[in-house]
Amino acid sequence: MKKLLAMALALVLALSFVACNNAQAPVVAPAAEPAAPAAEAPAAEPAAEPAAEAIYIPVISKGFQHKFWQTVLSGSQDAADQYGVEITFDGPPSESDISVQVDMLNAALAKNPAALCLAALDTESVSEQLATCVSKGIPVIGFDSGVPNAPAGSIVSTASTDNEAAGALAAEKMNEIDTIKAAIAGATKDKPIVLSVISQDATSASITGRTTGFVNKMFEICDAAQPGLVAVTGHDKWNKASGSGDMAIEILVSIAASTSVIDCQTAAQGVIQRSPVAVFCTNSGSVDGMLAATADGSDLDRTNGRYKDMTVVGFDSGATLLNAVRNQWFHGAVTQDPYMIGFYAVELAVKTLNGEKVDELVDTGCQYYTHQNMDEPSIAALLYE
Repeated sequence: MKKLLAMALALVLALSFVACNNAQAPVVAPAAEPAAPAAEAPAAEPAAEPAAEAIYIPVISKGFQHKFWQTVLSGSQDAADQYGVEITFDGPPSESDISVQVDMLNAALAKNPAALCLAALDTESVSEQLATCVSKGIPVIGFDSGVPNAPAGSIVSTASTDNEAAGALAAEKMNEIDTIKAAIAGATKDKPIVLSVISQDATSASITGRTTGFVNKMFEICDAAQPGLVAVTGHDKWNKASGSGDMAIEILVSIAASTSVIDCQTAAQGVIQRSPVAVFCTNSGSVDGMLAATADGSDLDRTNGRYKDMTVVGFDSGATLLNAVRNQWFHGAVTQDPYMIGFYAVELAVKTLNGEKVDELVDTGCQYYTHQNMDEPSIAALLYE
């Protein structure tokens, strides 16, 4: 009996030992079947760099709906695309809406632009805004007529027509006309000829520039053909005596009493009475005055017109001038290049921001058009009604 008890006790101890060992041993799961390889995840694209904030350059013009300003817009947008900058283009409904332009300028400055392009209707009205630009280091580029008499240091550069060069171009194109060249060559002190320029005022920088350019170039041309026999008359600002005291060619400067069409018409009528060989009208005001004085231009008809022997050259564009050129009542006209005005304005702003040195005045060029080339795409893009 004792023997059986001893054997049972031994069995219990053995079983206890095994149980204890099993309790301490880790449970090992059966090996799993290899999982099918997961589809390879597409490589994560590198995190995009935060987009650099675009350089913002507002362009504030004198107008918006006129075709001239739409062409300026086209040029400025092309420059913005080329240089990778952002622009806005604003202008008032008319060029008399000074307060509207000031509001547009204030709205643009509120966006903290990098630079500004401005064709001011009135410099005094934007003097405060120009001072703000100076204090904030915002470079201002003038365009078209720019910002005349702006405070010193407020305008970095201006993209506009070199008006003296434009006036000189009119003189050169006149001299290319056979009848005028012959008249200059054949003039004598006994049978002098008159060449004239009509301007609506003697104060506007653009108008006086064109007048000066024409007078100086025409004097140079005529004096080369008739040395010492050329004089400039009509206005103290441009008067010049001939070298010899005698006169075979008179370059007559006529300035209207005011910019009104009636006064410009009166100025044109006074010139016509002198039977000039040729006349240059320096802007739309003097063009309109000449048309009013010649039955809307029909008196200049080359075959049957009352003044068929008088050659007239205009400046700029507009429906009535385009009609006169197309009918050959005007030989042609000089036009500014509004596309390049807009392009250069934005380009100058970008160059200034890049630290490049720019000229104070950048000539945007001009073209001469006649009935023969006015429909060519490169010229037609510069003309407007």
